Amino acid sequence: MSIPRTQRAWLVAAKGTPAQVLRMDDNVPVPTLAKGEVLVQVRAAALNPVAYKIMGMVPGFILKRPYIPEHDLAGIVVDANGSKFKTGDEVFGFLSAPPAFRRPSGTLAQYARVPASALVCRPTNISWTEAAGIPLVAMTAYQALFKIAKLEAGQSVFVNGGSTAVGAFAIQLAKANGCTVAASASGKNEAFVRGLGADEFFDYTKGPLHETLAAANLPKFHVFLEAVGPQPKGFDIGGFWKLVWKVYLQPGWLGGTRRSWRIISVANNGDDLQRVAAYVSEGKIKPIVDSTFAFEDALEAYERMTSGRATGKIVIKVDPNVD
Repeated sequence: MSIPRTQRAWLVAAKGTPAQVLRMDDNVPVPTLAKGEVLVQVRAAALNPVAYKIMGMVPGFILKRPYIPEHDLAGIVVDANGSKFKTGDEVFGFLSAPPAFRRPSGTLAQYARVPASALVCRPTNISWTEAAGIPLVAMTAYQALFKIAKLEAGQSVFVNGGSTAVGAFAIQLAKANGCTVAASASGKNEAFVRGLGADEFFDYTKGPLHETLAAANLPKFHVFLEAVGPQPKGFDIGGFWKLVWKVYLQPGWLGGTRRSWRIISVANNGDDLQRVAAYVSEGKIKPIVDSTFAFEDALEAYERMTSGRATGKIVIKVDPNVD
């Protein structure tokens, strides 16, 4: 395939909100490759909360130069660079290191340099935009449940934030592995969460979550997964953390039981991503896309993300012709 010298890309040039610091540049060099990397022509890229949070935290003396944001992508290999792939392969995957702290090549661009180990072939039963929204959040849910928490068939899990992108995949993955799932979300998302497979639903807006769960007299949960993160305005997370303290973190001398607690940082693991792709190919999990935006409308897409109203992934169609 013919590879141009320059491309269109969104650049972050300073610290601030997306509306303040993101700009489109039509003359960005197409990245050169190091050993083990491939060049991907991006068809679709998904937005992640971590990207706009980094925009608001990283000062200029660390940035040193503008960078291309975002992590997830689906696209076509145009330079296999001696890897396991060949030119024309349709792939999806994600960049684990924040682009602000690495060579400036995120995924919100027409071309991206990606480690070959971070990509797998795109399942043929999903669209480009669906594929772009899978890797980072699905891998987070998969590794949290099965690599860290060691969730097993027949066990039960509580997902706080069942309507979030990570929560939606966590519910589906747990059900695909024969687990019982309870999840929380606002009442307006109950049908959505139950449609993902949740056996029990709890509306966090009806009262403190720890009191609601205590009153429900449910059997024990083997795993609690906190999938919400920083809260939209009006969300009372205090109830959940009170629950975590009472049954998960409270020391034994205060009446607690033996439990472990981990903060999850997703690892870019090709085998895990291949397993996620297999779940998708087999129809055991389905991608959840909240909305799609044209490449030129990335600022509007970030507005949607920061609103706190999205259910599922927000995807940018870098190639306007993809589905």
